[in-house]
Amino acid sequence: MPPRYEYPPTEFDPKPRRAPRSGTRSYFLPLLALAAIVAIVDRITKHLIIHRLPTGDARIIIPGILRITHVRNTGAAFSMFAESASPAAVRHGLILFSLVAVCIVFAMLWRASKTISMTSIAMALILGGAIGNVYDRVRYHYVVDFIEVHIIHYHWPDFNVADSCIVIGACLLLIEIFRPQPVTE
Repeated sequence: MPPRYEYPPTEFDPKPRRAPRSGTRSYFLPLLALAAIVAIVDRITKHLIIHRLPTGDARIIIPGILRITHVRNTGAAFSMFAESASPAAVRHGLILFSLVAVCIVFAMLWRASKTISMTSIAMALILGGAIGNVYDRVRYHYVVDFIEVHIIHYHWPDFNVADSCIVIGACLLLIEIFRPQPVTE
């Protein structure tokens, strides 16, 4: 059977193009599995912290650099809005914002899943991290943070595995945006 062509050859494009196959490969399920792994690892680490380290306690891992702490973050990134006069409104707003973000990132992952690329991996990391943190907000009314980093005199706000994956995903997107694109002829 001769191949079907979407476009016949022309003088400007002498090569005939094949019609796209109906079973075009999608990497959505493996990328979704990556997001699930991120959310599960985040859940496991937070579960260990909740059950093995009392709130407010810390364990030194690398003196002067890294500690494992048990912090309850009722605010947003970097504990913004944590000292709000209306904590319930802040919590509901953050949950709503997080759910909308999860839906948007899910849709973006769906669209980017035609190939394995920095963009698709970044979307999967961000999706998994967002799901991990929104789970905490719904279940506990706060996010469990436990990684505390000090570099010389600088103290980075406590964070968790989900936050790390969100930041790594965002950095991958920035690299993809600013990376020179190959010239096509």
